Amino acid sequence: MTMTMIASIEPGNEDDLAGLTAACVSFVRNLRYEDIPDEGIGLSKRCLIDGCGVMLAGSEQPLMAPLRGFIASQGGPIQSRLLGDASMRVPAPRAALWHGTAGHAMDWDDTQLAEGPGRPYGLLMHPTVPPLAAALAVSDLVREETGKPVDGRRFLTAFNAGFEIACKIAEAINPDHYMKGFHTSGTIGTFAAVATAAKLLALDERQLAQAIGIAASSASGIRAGFGTMTKPLHVGRAAENGVTAALLARQGFTGNEEALDGKWGYLAVAGRGGNASLVRDRLGKPFSMVDPGLSIKPYPSGVLTHPSMDALLALLRENDIAAEDVEAVTLHAGRNVLGPIRYRIASSELEGKFSFAFLLSAIILRRAAGKAEFTDEFVLSPECQAMQDRIETRFDQSIENMGWDRIRSRIELVTKDGRRFERWADEAYRGSPHNPLSDEEVRGKFRNCAEGLLDDDRVERFFECVEALPGSTDVVGLLTALEWRHSENMS
Repeated sequence: MTMTMIASIEPGNEDDLAGLTAACVSFVRNLRYEDIPDEGIGLSKRCLIDGCGVMLAGSEQPLMAPLRGFIASQGGPIQSRLLGDASMRVPAPRAALWHGTAGHAMDWDDTQLAEGPGRPYGLLMHPTVPPLAAALAVSDLVREETGKPVDGRRFLTAFNAGFEIACKIAEAINPDHYMKGFHTSGTIGTFAAVATAAKLLALDERQLAQAIGIAASSASGIRAGFGTMTKPLHVGRAAENGVTAALLARQGFTGNEEALDGKWGYLAVAGRGGNASLVRDRLGKPFSMVDPGLSIKPYPSGVLTHPSMDALLALLRENDIAAEDVEAVTLHAGRNVLGPIRYRIASSELEGKFSFAFLLSAIILRRAAGKAEFTDEFVLSPECQAMQDRIETRFDQSIENMGWDRIRSRIELVTKDGRRFERWADEAYRGSPHNPLSDEEVRGKFRNCAEGLLDDDRVERFFECVEALPGSTDVVGLLTALEWRHSENMS
């Protein structure tokens, strides 16, 4: 894989903030299935397996119970199903809210790889869940309205339209957008969802521009919500707001038709600047999914934590160090790694996703960090709380000076008998395009997500549905294969 490097992200003139909305409209309107390279179709299938898997796992997380109660209380037309739940039919925007929130509930969804300088390597946004959440909800809506199903090629084309739009907007906006507090998956994810929804609804050029304008005034989410139920809600709202914007535009509701552009546009206002000229002629040239690619997460936590977790796991295994042998662990890293990790000691699994003390404790205690470890019960267990006390992080200027082109950190471990060990994490991290999970590992992750929810036959049926999508006349099988809740009737 080659990486297409792009120039400075700082705007130099008015042209740098112009034309992105029109470019997005043209790309979405004109994109055909045949325009997507074979590699992109193959990667799309991996994204769908991973995205639906993390939605499935997320659908049983504690935050989904109050969200389900809220959705059930709202009523409305029967348009779309809730992923994993055969008992409810709800308005399409509410279904998108459900899918998106579930998909980010465990922070296990994939990550866009940045291209340009000034970007923290491995960190821009989670690109699959917002367009996938919208595609699942709107496909049901289209069937309900027209009596005709959405076929696999149409579904994949709409998904890729949203995925690509969001990735390119995330590249165009100033990195300060994230670094100073916005949650990109909630903000830029809104544009992914509106593009996908608009493509499935076959909005015309003006309607699509209006929909993007409406979405631009809905795109929000701040990092103060990290460690709470609100963080996954950001992605749910991105999906819901994108679908809502497309439906409003279809009804004739208006929005600014150049809402990404100019001094009052989204790049300038929410991004404190940006450079549309970097990406407006590069939509689909190449598709970001293909180059520079994306990372499928091996652990349900921020991707910036994964190399450190893998480094500690390797250190433990290579030196046969048991949990009871560990006296202290110190993680040395720069701001790109330490900045988003805000909790010294985790007191819930949601906080644990942003606590190196917990993440490294899970590796020490279980030599794993998956669905079984990310529970409040494990986080609050005496053994986990005691181990967290033995772990600390330290800012390291020498690592900071190496730059952010890799996710670098250094692990120091001291045993109770006084032995000292050290290991660096600075290579291409597991799950990245440079060290990707195999197809079987992606399927294995899905099986982990589905554990206790779907039997083996249903899991295999889902894999078959994904593999057959390009030739499928109806995508209904995707959601049907994922249904695990059947007993309650709350529709």
